[in-house]
Amino acid sequence: MIKHIYFWIAALILPASLLAQQHELYQFSPRQYVCQYVESPLTIDGKLDEKAWKQAESTDKFMDIEGTIRPLPYYDTKAKMLWDSQYFYIAVELEEPHLWATYDQRDMVIFHENDFEVFIDPDGDTHHYYELEINALGTLWDLILTRPYRDGGQPVDAWDIKGLQSGVHLNGTLNNPDDEDEGWTVELAFPWSVLEELAPHPGPPNDQEIWRVNFSRVQWRTEAKDGQYVKEKDPATGQPYPEHNWVWSPQGAIAMHQPETWGLVQFSSTPAGKRARFNGQPNLEAIRWQLRQLYYKQHAWKEANGTFTDDPAQLGLEGEPIQVVAGADFFLATYELGDLKLRIREDGKLDHIQPKEDEE
Repeated sequence: MIKHIYFWIAALILPASLLAQQHELYQFSPRQYVCQYVESPLTIDGKLDEKAWKQAESTDKFMDIEGTIRPLPYYDTKAKMLWDSQYFYIAVELEEPHLWATYDQRDMVIFHENDFEVFIDPDGDTHHYYELEINALGTLWDLILTRPYRDGGQPVDAWDIKGLQSGVHLNGTLNNPDDEDEGWTVELAFPWSVLEELAPHPGPPNDQEIWRVNFSRVQWRTEAKDGQYVKEKDPATGQPYPEHNWVWSPQGAIAMHQPETWGLVQFSSTPAGKRARFNGQPNLEAIRWQLRQLYYKQHAWKEANGTFTDDPAQLGLEGEPIQVVAGADFFLATYELGDLKLRIREDGKLDHIQPKEDEE
């Protein structure tokens, strides 16, 4: 199984050196969502018929993973989020006239078929984040990533989300090409007792705390043959057409393991059904994105010159409050403006420097 996973991972890795070029037409504007509090626990059955779900706002419709440079998805997908003292709740509605799923064992590589995927980076440093995939059978694949694959990350596939609750509801019949279906809905409850493993602090988030989250829908082109669904093949190659990747917050590249472009979810203590507004820090996000551009350009520079550079001007960042130290195989860039300090390393980790770190 592990070798099989790595084979598919290799096809999904986009080197950091190519991301700056991939993002030339990408406007950094991660989608935002206010996740509101629910006072009573939800029943996780996939039906989304409870009052709290009806009160919760839907996300914007999913887009192509590359953004507006690609056509809009031909089926609608929207998600919702809620939280309480025990769980982070996620629900999604997927329009689908051809319900199809055959993978029925946990931790199978579910994206070989149609699926829904959740990605969660609690502290936003792009390292140590969660991934969960689920199909219309309710089969799960859950794992931790130590860091993105582009930075040498490894999947911890043996890890399971203890206490996870999941439910799937089908509006149609599964694996039956003789009829047309409406779609399927998914409901998930992630325990804080697990998510806190990678979070900035134990327990649920604080009021107004922001996490990086994204959702992906993998959609294959299928056709009916001999009474069952099969992947449709491209006559020119004899191979199945590539899958579609439809996401909540566009990535600007066919690269889901790019946490810096995931959406921003702000947890609010305002109860569901009452007005709540996203209160982010756009200037901070702009600085973080500037450091990420430096990271992309450093890797492109190393690929061309065999080493990283300690000169921001060579990366087009002259005049910025950025200091860089670098060697053949490492760099550390620090942005400092007043009390604000951020840093990024060659392995992509981006974090805040707390004042106490300077004192030690």
